[in-house]
Amino acid sequence: MALENLAASALCVFAKLLTGVRAVWRGSVPDARQRVYFANHRSHGDFVLIWASLPPSLRRRTRPVAGADYWRASALRRYIADRVFRGVLIGRKPSRHQANPVELMGAALADGDSLIIFPEGTRNLGDTLLPFKSGIYHLAKAHPEIELVPVWIENLGRVMPKGTFVPAPLLCSLTFGQALNLTLGEARDDFLIRARESLLTLAPPAE
Repeated sequence: MALENLAASALCVFAKLLTGVRAVWRGSVPDARQRVYFANHRSHGDFVLIWASLPPSLRRRTRPVAGADYWRASALRRYIADRVFRGVLIGRKPSRHQANPVELMGAALADGDSLIIFPEGTRNLGDTLLPFKSGIYHLAKAHPEIELVPVWIENLGRVMPKGTFVPAPLLCSLTFGQALNLTLGEARDDFLIRARESLLTLAPPAE
């Protein structure tokens, strides 16, 4: 475990030095309550930046949800995902042989952990936020006691654009918004629109 803690600390320092990330809490505060942080998705480094920006006491109980196909592709990635981040790895190609993603995330919540998720379901290389997949709704419905906190990531897509190996140094910012919960009787589509809009309100104005 000491090696994993050292690796986690090194990754946090590297992420902060590379991006100069600035975390802004707008409408919520970094306290010890259990949460699901949901964010826009531009690169494989997204969850690292969110995770590194949390206070150490929260970081230890927060697990990123990520694509198994990418993080199982090499021994190093598997080590980082499983031992350093304790990631919840999801198969992105539907198969009856794979575990239900909502059940996997629910098991992590049942253990008392928080989660980092990306409701768009895939990296978004465009200028607009994609419609949310239904997983966040089913998770909120199964665990209505857990609050969901939107997190807008600005600039990371330009630090680690698709297809690059070496990141390009560039200032990034994270904005944590006001928490929300599924309301009693709220329809799936209504909730997905409301959650998406709560994230969009944190985006900087278009230039």
